[in-house]
Amino acid sequence: MSLIGHGNKEIVERILPPAEAAAKIKGLKAIPVRSQIASEIIGLAYGFFSPLEGFMGRADVDAVCKNMTLADGVVWSIPIVFDMSEDEVRQYGVKEGDSVLLTYQDQPMAIMEVSEVYTYDKQAMAKAVYGTDEAKHPGVARTYNYKEKFVGGRITLVNKPVITPPFDKFFLTPLQMRAKFAEKGWQRTVAHQTRNVPHTGHEWLCKGSWLQTNGELPVEKLLTGVVVNAIIGDKRKGDYIDEAIILCHDVLRTAGYFREDIHLTSLTFWDMRYAGPKEAIFHAILRTNLGFTHHMFGRDHAGVGTYYDIYDAHRIFDQLPAGALNIKPIRVLDWWYCPLCAEVTYSGLCGHAKEKKSFSGTLIRSIIQDGVKPPRLIFRPEVFDLIAEAAEKYGFGSPFVTDEYLAKRNPVFTMPAMSY
Repeated sequence: MSLIGHGNKEIVERILPPAEAAAKIKGLKAIPVRSQIASEIIGLAYGFFSPLEGFMGRADVDAVCKNMTLADGVVWSIPIVFDMSEDEVRQYGVKEGDSVLLTYQDQPMAIMEVSEVYTYDKQAMAKAVYGTDEAKHPGVARTYNYKEKFVGGRITLVNKPVITPPFDKFFLTPLQMRAKFAEKGWQRTVAHQTRNVPHTGHEWLCKGSWLQTNGELPVEKLLTGVVVNAIIGDKRKGDYIDEAIILCHDVLRTAGYFREDIHLTSLTFWDMRYAGPKEAIFHAILRTNLGFTHHMFGRDHAGVGTYYDIYDAHRIFDQLPAGALNIKPIRVLDWWYCPLCAEVTYSGLCGHAKEKKSFSGTLIRSIIQDGVKPPRLIFRPEVFDLIAEAAEKYGFGSPFVTDEYLAKRNPVFTMPAMSY
């Protein structure tokens, strides 16, 4: 089982054993962090963000913004930064050379070895990453909301988060994911990035990408797996609730639409930036560290509004030097229903483009809101039924994020009690 991740660096978990952790945190300044930073601590400590060992310093941020690389030349597309206000820096006395304790939910989470406290032009950062500095872009707005200072430094986890149901059985670290691939005997694996519940268009994306990834390998030996890696993170009103996303993708396997030995559902904690092509590169890095060999990229991957052309996330891979990524992009067009062929077909395979019937997001949402079971051609009945079940069990009656869901939902992970 290979442990080599992005940048040809070995995947390393930065986690202290409990007894050593308890001793190390004694007397450290405790600094509380918000959910985004807590999720990124998980990404750093378990190797999801390898070769990063901590939050970026100025040199890395500058290189990411100007060159789409880290300071050492390794490709990287989105800054991973820890922001603090000037008042917080003064209040906690944070300075270079310190070790501080980062806490979440009033419990210890990680030690940070502070290497740098710096400022950076947030407008320049936004323009570089998102191609726009308009505050209505959600990623730009997130950048503008960063506080005045950034703190760089290595992260070591001292308290493992407990993943709550129903997410617990889908959380696999990079080392666990690679072990799972080895256990299944998969020589190739293709990632499906998602933040939606699956309609049949998503199913066909996965099946088509499996065929492309499997390529010349013998079909009867099933040496290729398609793996849904759902993004679980910050939610905006109107998004699908996380519980519905993860459970509905998994039911495609349990209901038999994918064979047990070629399909897997998993998750990653990450607050979407909606950075389009730059986020496509980040997703490729992330899935490289998870052990994938291939990654599918569809239309408007990680985009928002009209900020990006629908295939910008395809083209950006052509701008990278050879060997910059250890993962192969599978660039896919649309699957759609052709009424003349009377089947779901792939863009360009038939000559009936004028008759194209797309599964638009607006159409899909209206179907779910109406609550009337649609044809199997659009939604598998098991998926549609599970959307309704998840809405009642987890979404306070709605499969979409509401104010009530944001206020009352169970946390995706919790921090165990630990003395400090």
